[in-house]
Amino acid sequence: RKKKSGDCMLGLYFKYHKRKQKPAGRRRQKIPVGFLFVWILVAAVLLCSVIPAKAFVMQPQQQRIVHWNNRSKQNSNTLQVDTEQKITDNDLHALSAVLMDGENGRILYDKAGEEVRANASTTKILTCILALEYGDLDDTVVISSYAAKMPDVQLNIREGEAYKLKDLLYSLMLESHNDSAVAIAEHIGGSVEQFAELMNQKAEDIGCMKTHFITPNGLDAKDKHGIHGTTAADLARILRYCIKESPEKDTFLTITRTSVYSFTNLAGTRSFTCNNHNAFLNMMDGALTGKTGFTGTAGYCYVGALERDGKLFIVALLGCGWPGNKTYKWADTKKLMNYGLDHYQEHTIKDDILQKTDIPIQYDPNYRRQQDAEKATIAWDCSFSETLLLREDEQITVRYILPEKLGLPLQTGMQIGSVVLSINGKVYAIYPVFITETISGMTWKDFISGYIKYYIDRNYS
Repeated sequence: RKKKSGDCMLGLYFKYHKRKQKPAGRRRQKIPVGFLFVWILVAAVLLCSVIPAKAFVMQPQQQRIVHWNNRSKQNSNTLQVDTEQKITDNDLHALSAVLMDGENGRILYDKAGEEVRANASTTKILTCILALEYGDLDDTVVISSYAAKMPDVQLNIREGEAYKLKDLLYSLMLESHNDSAVAIAEHIGGSVEQFAELMNQKAEDIGCMKTHFITPNGLDAKDKHGIHGTTAADLARILRYCIKESPEKDTFLTITRTSVYSFTNLAGTRSFTCNNHNAFLNMMDGALTGKTGFTGTAGYCYVGALERDGKLFIVALLGCGWPGNKTYKWADTKKLMNYGLDHYQEHTIKDDILQKTDIPIQYDPNYRRQQDAEKATIAWDCSFSETLLLREDEQITVRYILPEKLGLPLQTGMQIGSVVLSINGKVYAIYPVFITETISGMTWKDFISGYIKYYIDRNYS
């Protein structure tokens, strides 16, 4: 008989024993157990290399979009907003401005919010939080000659003097002293350059991809990587980290909210009093914290936060006027804060807005298990609950990224796609989609017994 194209070594074994003449009076020879074990092992290896790849292949993605307007979820007490009342870029003095929802970091309004600009002493919020995280308030800081030579604004510390880190932090944040900033940076980082590396790494960790800091005090500077600067959006992100996420957020708020602070050098030979220059703290109910800044390149800058009626807003302003226009930053800050308070209401968005349509199951007709053959679809789940500040005319968009069909096996908890939540076309969050039940594919036993039966039936029936 000619060899069939489907013959393999297992088939040759069967043909050999079928052809062999057995001596009379002897029992029929059995297939050695060890030989079968080897071929079963080979079959198992084939199973591992073929079946998983087949079972996990997903069909081309299908994307479905459903729109949900938050007005359908509002109650009768929600403020109705006239779209003509929206703030415009021309309403602000600042060259760059951002209004942020401090609870989640969503940008509610921006004017050139991603444009890099010098940001002056607003830099010091990052200097302060790094000193709190890496240092100890009772640390002794010895003043270097370099720190003592910093230009105004100065505490007028002198080379060789010693101070507590805590006292220099109040000097830094209340009076914005440049010499205190350098002394702190040298104490924490070893040098200004090494401290700048810590600053830039922290900024990147926070999500500030356009921030590059060279100095700890925000004085105008430039190196091979560009100017010392950031964006209004990044600056707001840094303040949000300082007051919401940092393990030292409470100490940061205590320092920046203090009106007056007095201290001496460790020798007790000199005494100092620092006054808080953040006038916004007394301008609006709920004013929480902030930091001013000015250089000839940056102009007047400000970053501040307000908390009222369960809402937390952060405003960041860059290039908000130059000498002669010192109050512009306060006018812009109040305008943006009031806009947020008047036009944004709190809403909770849950996964009950999703259309959780079952996904078809694709079976392999050669190997499907009978008990699963009648199961045509499988359910999935995606859970989330987001509390957001939304304007009435904002639109929530839900996009489903799911396979058209799923192959076996399927296991409870297996991620098979995602749901994308967008607000006014900007992606806000991406949530995983999971299978909610288990449907087995072939077991090794199914495969091996089925394959052997199939082969014998084909060749020896």
